Amino acid sequence: MIDFFERLTRPFLQAIDPEDAHKLTIRMLKYAPLPRAAFDDRRLATRAFGLSFPNPVGVAAGLDKNAEIPDALLRLGFGFVEVGTVTPLPQRGNPRPRLFRLEADRGVINRLGFNSQGGKAVLTRLAARANSGGIVGVNIGANKDSRDRIADYVGMIKQFAAVTSYVTINISSPNTPGLRDLQQAEPLDDLLARVIEARERVSQAAGPTPVLLKIAPDLSLAELDDVVGIARLRRVDGMIVGNTTLARPASLREAAKAKEAGGLSGRPLLPLATRMLAETYVRVESAFPLIGVGGIDSGAAALEKFRAGASLIQVYSGLVFHGLGLLAEIKAALLAALKRDRLERLLELVGADAAAVTAEPWPG
Repeated sequence: MIDFFERLTRPFLQAIDPEDAHKLTIRMLKYAPLPRAAFDDRRLATRAFGLSFPNPVGVAAGLDKNAEIPDALLRLGFGFVEVGTVTPLPQRGNPRPRLFRLEADRGVINRLGFNSQGGKAVLTRLAARANSGGIVGVNIGANKDSRDRIADYVGMIKQFAAVTSYVTINISSPNTPGLRDLQQAEPLDDLLARVIEARERVSQAAGPTPVLLKIAPDLSLAELDDVVGIARLRRVDGMIVGNTTLARPASLREAAKAKEAGGLSGRPLLPLATRMLAETYVRVESAFPLIGVGGIDSGAAALEKFRAGASLIQVYSGLVFHGLGLLAEIKAALLAALKRDRLERLLELVGADAAAVTAEPWPG
């Protein structure tokens, strides 16, 4: 049924404006009578951040910005869903057009700018599904015109701790001016200290809420040293590597669209994001798990992320070009790798190639 539905709708969705196609997809998934996916093979089960995932393939933030369809996505067979990015107050984001498909490159450029219905609307939806099961995290960001961005994150930790499986601190979007400055050592230390303190204050009522940090793939290795060191010092529960990139690889064929401002995701991001994942993995030294995201559009690319150091992965742009069949392909590839290598758990694959990846020439 899902395959038929996709074959019917995908040509139309790809022919219209990307942002209109996204809104229509959200609406269809909200109201479609979706059958529940088959149970996952037990070998795909993963434990991370104190949470038990039925499989390690999640939906990255950006697809379901306002927590409208997390349960629909879980029904389709994803192991977890990250909603957002959510800002404390509603904001419209940047002017349209602000989303561009690079068809020949299987990439996407966005400069959405944290368009969000705001914390209150998302909190209402997450609270309404709080007893529905499934792992649903929330990705939080600061308002563009906020006078105290760190206070924005602290306030939303308090707001969402009781209704979400985990919270991701997003300081790596390139589309909110100055936001990435929070990745610098001094402001990052202040941010994480205050966020973790806020999490601890509400934990008695809300229970334990893992806090993850999402970073940009454009950090220098010296900056990455600082970020990982502070994340370990402040005892975050995990990191997501990484967000979209401001870089434009020389290999891009869609030259005109590549000049658009914004963050690049999709297949062109894979080499850089995977290299940064491996660099992060060797610095973390198993202090906490990592989520790998960026450029995953095949089972082979997913496997590459695990071997570079990811315990879990997230997809989004790959779904734009390959549809929901990508999820089944990734699961099949992971199981095939376990069978080939005679392994019982995905954990045995994690980081197997990390050292080798960090020795390769820097992706251009």
